[in-house]
Amino acid sequence: MTRSIVLVDPLPRTLELIMEPSVRAKLEKLGEVVLSEDRQMPAEQVEELLPDTVLIFGQTDMPKERLDRAPKLKAIINVESNFIPNIDYQACVERGIWVITPASAFASPVAEASLGMALDLARGFTWADRDFRAGSEKYGLAGNEGVFRFAGAPVGIVGFGDLGKQLRELIRPFKNVVRVFDPWLPAEIMERLDCAPSTLDEVFKESRVVFVFASVTSDNEAFIGRREFGLMQPGSAFLLMSRAAVVDFPAMLDAVRSGHITAATDVFPVEPVAADDPIREIPGLLLSAHRTGGTRDAFYEIGSMAVADAELIMKGLPPQLCRRADPATARRLRSKPVSIS
Repeated sequence: MTRSIVLVDPLPRTLELIMEPSVRAKLEKLGEVVLSEDRQMPAEQVEELLPDTVLIFGQTDMPKERLDRAPKLKAIINVESNFIPNIDYQACVERGIWVITPASAFASPVAEASLGMALDLARGFTWADRDFRAGSEKYGLAGNEGVFRFAGAPVGIVGFGDLGKQLRELIRPFKNVVRVFDPWLPAEIMERLDCAPSTLDEVFKESRVVFVFASVTSDNEAFIGRREFGLMQPGSAFLLMSRAAVVDFPAMLDAVRSGHITAATDVFPVEPVAADDPIREIPGLLLSAHRTGGTRDAFYEIGSMAVADAELIMKGLPPQLCRRADPATARRLRSKPVSIS
């Protein structure tokens, strides 16, 4: 009897996390669902299922040798949302196997949180709240020492993918001049969204608020360091919203400790952060526990987008919602799985 297996190996996600019941029902109609979410699917089980597998939802290792044993495979849908180097992307292209991820599900909530944190750094809401609770609050102009208006402040964006583009749209009412550094994009894309294509130095020198949305690649680990922070205007704000590895993290902390800049970060070199980590005590640093994208609606959006594109693929049509892996860029990415939070 011919089988059409939908192999679901979603950790660190679970189907309960990313799919509402109605979406789960659509998934069940795509084929015979074989699920492993209490642990990564064992290699022997994967090997047994490969000959009849038509879809993979998850982060299952798929080197060329496994692709050779999966003649029916139509798509690999990475629901963790980061392409990782465990797939032979070129072989997938050659065989017409879609490799996609619903990463843009997180773009809107991360952009929204980024704006909120930038307003906080600019206006000092968190610091003012702490002073008030300690009984050392100041009123009026005295209470606004060292703050600035976000409206009209020059903004820099490093990395202009889904997150950067969403942020750019959110801040339009604030009438900022926006400079963008992204070596993977042509200037025309930035200019169409009313941004000035810029060098990394220009972004750091000219911006009062710098947002970092860059992915980690083989070329850019810790590419933002002491030199770049030294270029920033005193009292400027720096927001790290993508991956900790793109920044020299100790250099960022030193720049904040010195009082040269304020900063906010949603990501850390090691997560969860140790309870006794001195980062918790640094003034001028706004901390967020890798939570800006993880809203309830965003997680459900992952499942909705993934299943909708899988339905198209099973009809012989191209996916429309998820980001497609391109071998030329995917092989340069250095993403790793992150926690479900």
